[in-house]
Parts: sequence; structure tokens; C-alpha cells
Amino acid sequence: MLNIKSLSLGAFLTFTIAGQAFAAAPKGPQLIGEYRDWVAYFYDDSQGRVCYMASTPKKDEGKYTKRGDIYVVVTHRPAEQSYDVVNFVAGYDYKPGAKVQVKIGTNTINDIFTEGDKAWGVNERTDKELVEAMKKGQRMIVHGVSSRGTETKDTYSLNGFMSAYRAINAKCGRK
Repeated sequence: MLNIKSLSLGAFLTFTIAGQAFAAAPKGPQLIGEYRDWVAYFYDDSQGRVCYMASTPKKDEGKYTKRGDIYVVVTHRPAEQSYDVVNFVAGYDYKPGAKVQVKIGTNTINDIFTEGDKAWGVNERTDKELVEAMKKGQRMIVHGVSSRGTETKDTYSLNGFMSAYRAINAKCGRK
């Protein structure tokens, strides 16, 4: 399992949104704070300030022999009017066309698309639905299928989500 503190630089520098790569400033992301099971960071790039929060699963299940880093990131990019972008990283390449399902409390969200080892909501409405459910939930379960057909189930704690979310909102000037 990925140490959440290592997410600050190594994982995020390769982070993409909808297939578009974004590079962090040479100084790298700076810690805003640690909030139970979530960590919040920010950095400034040529487009402006970027704030994000991340967590790793408390439990990852599936009949696989090897799997890379697994985590979820919520990102704000105020200069682009982009907020609440949710990105799941599976630690394997998703099976093309396979569905990713996210369960948070009584909410089940299926409007997720994949590319390589990453998955995102299909639109802003889906991202907002995910974030609203995460704010109210206690845990989040992400079901996926690898390119080899292996089914996985990753269980995230939402403990500290609201505190980390408030921290990235404040740092990126979002009310």
C-alpha cells in the first residue's frame, strides 16, 4: 500500500486529467496538512495555484499477484474554473470498456470512464455527486476490473475528508 506522504511529489508529477498531463512547479507540491486518512497539498504552476487532497485505501482486495500504487485525488484548479475533479488510480491498467463502480453509503455511482490505470467521472455533475457523497459518507468502495480481467475492490476511509476539503478550498480561495 502506498504511503500517503509519498504522494506529495512522486505520484502527482505524473498526474493527468482526462489524458492531459500537468507538470508541477520545480519546487514541487507543498503540504497544507494531514487530516486523519487524507492529506492536502498545493503548488503553483504557470497556470496558477493547484490544490489537491489524496488518500489511499484502507483495504484492497482482488486475486492479483502484483499491483502498483492505489489512491484517489480530488483537485481544484481555480485558474481553469475547475473544481472537485475526482481521479482514481487503480495500480493496474483497467480493462478497456470495463465499468468502474463507486459506492458511498447508499449512493452508487457508475458514470466513470477509464484510461490506462486512471478513472474519472464522465462530467462535472458526476464529480460533484462523488464529492457530495464523500462529504457525507464514512467509507467509499471502488470496484474495478483490470486489463487481465481481475476484479478488485478498494475500500477508502472518508475520515478527515471534510477537513482536507475545507483546507484545499481555503488555499485555492474557494468559498
